Amino acid sequence: MLYQQIETAVIDGESLPWVPLIPFSDKILLKYFKLDPIRGEWIVLMRVPFGVSMPKHHHTGTVVVYTTEGKWKYIEHDWVAGAGSLVYETAASSHTFEVLEVGESGYVTTLVQVSGELLFLDDNENIVASENWKTSLDRYLAYCEKNNITPQDLTAFK
Repeated sequence: MLYQQIETAVIDGESLPWVPLIPFSDKILLKYFKLDPIRGEWIVLMRVPFGVSMPKHHHTGTVVVYTTEGKWKYIEHDWVAGAGSLVYETAASSHTFEVLEVGESGYVTTLVQVSGELLFLDDNENIVASENWKTSLDRYLAYCEKNNITPQDLTAFK
């Protein structure tokens, strides 16, 4: 059967660099695992230190966030996500990420699966930037080139 020819793969996180979320913040760090051009999805570890917030953003697709350390919330919501919690964000939702408490590493660390785009908004709800699998790939490749790192093909199905 055809599906039996598909191999399960592992991506070694130690072999991937932490990439700053420039131009939004050089303090928010991302470790890209998968950048899928077919489905427009991306899987990334995100580290955010205390006192740094992510700009308000709007999701065009769903986002799933699993927190491994620290506590965070969206300013627009009453709940708090801590280590071991899973947040499921619906398409067409908008919110602002805020760190409440960091873990032992000095960060809130989350594993994030994004479908579609994050549209960054200004105070008047105008779109000022977008983030998707392609902008993530461009950031990853530029970081690897600048730091003399051989990039891995994060778009391939292995």
